[in-house]
Amino acid sequence: MSWQNLKLGREDRVGWIEYQHPPVNAVTWDMLREIPAALDSLLADADVRVIVFASAIEKYFSVGADLKLFDGLGQDGMRQWMTLCHELVGKMRRSSKPLLAAIHGTAVGAGFEAVLHCDVRFAASDARIGQPEVNIGLLPGVGTTQALARLLGRPRAIRLLYEGALVSAQEAAAMGLVDVVHPRERLRAEVQRYAAALAAKPAKCLAAIRQTITLGGALPFDEGLKIEFDAEVELAGTRDFEEGIRAFLEKRPPRWE
Repeated sequence: MSWQNLKLGREDRVGWIEYQHPPVNAVTWDMLREIPAALDSLLADADVRVIVFASAIEKYFSVGADLKLFDGLGQDGMRQWMTLCHELVGKMRRSSKPLLAAIHGTAVGAGFEAVLHCDVRFAASDARIGQPEVNIGLLPGVGTTQALARLLGRPRAIRLLYEGALVSAQEAAAMGLVDVVHPRERLRAEVQRYAAALAAKPAKCLAAIRQTITLGGALPFDEGLKIEFDAEVELAGTRDFEEGIRAFLEKRPPRWE
């Protein structure tokens, strides 16, 4: 598949999905359809162990949806838009591979909302992040209300959406909106380094960690325990578990599948 709004790359078992819709990475219908297709492509690639969402545009991660598309959209059109948004959310939440984000520049609206469903968000020190949808009379609809409530807690989430203001990378880190801040010139290298270290770990165990936390964490405690129970039993039957135990007992580095 050829990508019109994205740039896909692979480096040391790390796949990169970079928004590339000049000049400001405004999300269009085509781009919204390409993102999950690109994710599918990297999820199906056995040589890719970790996936990073980023931007190939210098000063912008994304300015969100192209609002020209919303002029006259109506409820039927919004229903179609939200269906695509929530299909992407489901695909990201169910991902068997770790998802990371490398955020720089202006990061607002739908393009940023998607990476709320990543596991670790890295931001450049120049990033300005926010959810200004209240200023056009809409919710941030890429699973954002639910993600923010879980990431930030109700008081901070509701205030962020009420105010619709942009915050600095440092402020975003303080509230838990991003996890790590790096100087702009080091962002990509630092994310690649972290991703490559993850890619060297046992893939089935990483998938189990992701799914027990991401899916189990949204369930009542006892139901989450059931997911943990099943995942642990399944891992006990893997070659990687056997290798991990043997390597520990033999005092050598493990050789994962």
